[in-house]
Amino acid sequence: MELIKLLGVLIVIVGFALKLDSILIIFLALITTGLVGGLGIGGLLETIGTNFVANRSMAIFIMILLVTGVLERNGLREAAADLIKKVKGVTAGKVVAAYGIMRGIFGAFNVGFGGVAGFIRPVVLPMAEAAIENGGNKATEEHIEDVKGMASAMENVTWFFFQVLFVGGAGGILVQTTLAGLGYEVELIDLAVTEIPVAIFALIVACAFVVIKDKKMQQKYYGNSAKTTKK
Repeated sequence: MELIKLLGVLIVIVGFALKLDSILIIFLALITTGLVGGLGIGGLLETIGTNFVANRSMAIFIMILLVTGVLERNGLREAAADLIKKVKGVTAGKVVAAYGIMRGIFGAFNVGFGGVAGFIRPVVLPMAEAAIENGGNKATEEHIEDVKGMASAMENVTWFFFQVLFVGGAGGILVQTTLAGLGYEVELIDLAVTEIPVAIFALIVACAFVVIKDKKMQQKYYGNSAKTTKK
């Protein structure tokens, strides 16, 4: 009987394996876990409310997912794709690089967009796919999967390096406390100043990598049929 409490985990695994709607999967798993765990409807709502207050950042993340899901159902992906089709000379790599720059700037102010599920999937990927088709090619599934990996990597790189620039953020405090345990007393503002060139260098390397890698992928998947769009 204890195994039935893991039913929510099974729902997540099966749902993502079947590529069903991610938000729907998460909420089905949430409700199922609460019910089979003996919380009941009242206990489930109370737990959600308590955690909403105690973990505001996570609550905001969930709200972003909900808003994104509603927008996606009402044409967010199509609007993102149509926008990029109007831009000449853009490639999937450049789309990911542009997102990385924007993500880094906002990350320095500790502002998030919902991450892979909340922004990359419904906005960046449709724009990248439209950029591929701008070059006269039909995006292959393998290419799209590679672009997903690049976009997710860009999200991780920019958030990892740029969140420390926000004085008082969790990343900076973690570094400060770790150094304090080693006998080094540093101020958060000094950490941020030291991190600036490191973050910028990481962003430049990441952007150059995705642009170069995307060019190689275009040759790999489309060969001589890959067209170079003119600016």
